[in-house]
Amino acid sequence: MDNGQYQEVKDRLDSVGCGFCLAKWTQVTMHLHNGMTHSCHHPSPHKIPIEEILENPTALHNTNYKKEKRKEMLEGKRPKECDYCWRVEDNTNSFSDRVFKSEEPWSLPFFKEISTSDWKANYNPKYVEVAFSNACNFKCSYCGPMFSSKWVEEIEKFGGYPTTSNFNNLEYFKETNTLPYKHSEENPYVEAFWKWWPDLYKDLHTFRITGGEPLLAKDTWKVLDYIIEQENPNRELHLAINSNLGSPDTLIDKFIEKINKIEAENRVKDFVIFTSADAWGKQAEYGRNGLDFELFWNNLNKILEKCPTVTIGIMCTYNAFSVFSFDELIKNVYELKKKYSSLKRAWTTAVTLDASYLRFPQHQTVQVLPTRFSRNVKNHYELMKSLEEIYHTNLNENGVTYGFAEVEITKIKRIHDWMLSNQNQNDLKINRHDFFKFVTEHDIRRNTNFVETFPELKSFYEDCKNIKL
Repeated sequence: MDNGQYQEVKDRLDSVGCGFCLAKWTQVTMHLHNGMTHSCHHPSPHKIPIEEILENPTALHNTNYKKEKRKEMLEGKRPKECDYCWRVEDNTNSFSDRVFKSEEPWSLPFFKEISTSDWKANYNPKYVEVAFSNACNFKCSYCGPMFSSKWVEEIEKFGGYPTTSNFNNLEYFKETNTLPYKHSEENPYVEAFWKWWPDLYKDLHTFRITGGEPLLAKDTWKVLDYIIEQENPNRELHLAINSNLGSPDTLIDKFIEKINKIEAENRVKDFVIFTSADAWGKQAEYGRNGLDFELFWNNLNKILEKCPTVTIGIMCTYNAFSVFSFDELIKNVYELKKKYSSLKRAWTTAVTLDASYLRFPQHQTVQVLPTRFSRNVKNHYELMKSLEEIYHTNLNENGVTYGFAEVEITKIKRIHDWMLSNQNQNDLKINRHDFFKFVTEHDIRRNTNFVETFPELKSFYEDCKNIKL
């Protein structure tokens, strides 16, 4: 859409109220493993009262709290929790995410029914992300107990990391009653989901399962079986599943079997698998503890080969551990694009690389590094630019274009620019000291060796060690 079309969407929203946003109705992320929910990534998730879901399973989305925010929107007010969008609109004269999210195909077609609805009414969202469990076989360095059972085990044994913030300690989760349910416990939020699911399923535009590692959650398989067994499946459903692709062969093969059953009978509109890689080889394994990179890459290739209509999106949380081997990831993703793009995928590429910069924990962002390393990031951008997808130029043997799209390249450029943006020097000093504290403790707890894995950062590591706060 161009600016004129976005302006039309904004004008329609403003005709209801200056704070009206369709995503408050149409979108939801549900963390069932600890009973949290929100309808956008900007407002913080809020706790779902158990008494509400016992009476109304749709309260996984339609909480009384959220209904009050909908009421404010319908009455021309701006909910405080959505202040990110208000700041964008008031201070930059730009379109905020309330416009972009409301413009989506899972939102805009429902403008009339939502704008004239009763704020007290329950509403079936069209875009749903759900995490059934925090069960995970990885302990990624920037992750934590909310999303990884392995992190819970480590913190219960050793406590939080000795950084300024006592990184990943469990006190906050205990204080806010957001510790994940243990896998052996009955979970009332998961029970409510399955009561709601048959009605929710028929209205869905997009359904995405996150985690934890979804292939380790029994409810993921229950969803796949449900879709396979339906006499009248929702054939317009966009289905997506996150996976670290580090599960045993039996689970990967079972996953492939389910995918092919769903795809062969056209039971969904499309099927996307989101996986993650932030670097290459041993440096990737350091940042994503538990990763066997060779196994991961083999599984990725196996799925692309055996599931020819599936797209794989590689999510990269670009951080300080990414800087020195990301070029190898770029080159190898390019080869995947070239090898697996086919006539069946004429509408899209076989695999995408979606890079966004890590913002938390601050001790691991690219901004913690000396600015001289920004040239590495610039080289990654220039490498991707040289491998850019050029229509009718990069054609494989099936006549399908491949290479990196502009949006993939632009995101690397954005990381480079952000790395060089101004920082508070006192905060930088603290973050670098915490960097040393974190990787030193990481090596002790996980039997790793930072300096051997990242020889490029040996002198920087020593500099961080000598910082006096």
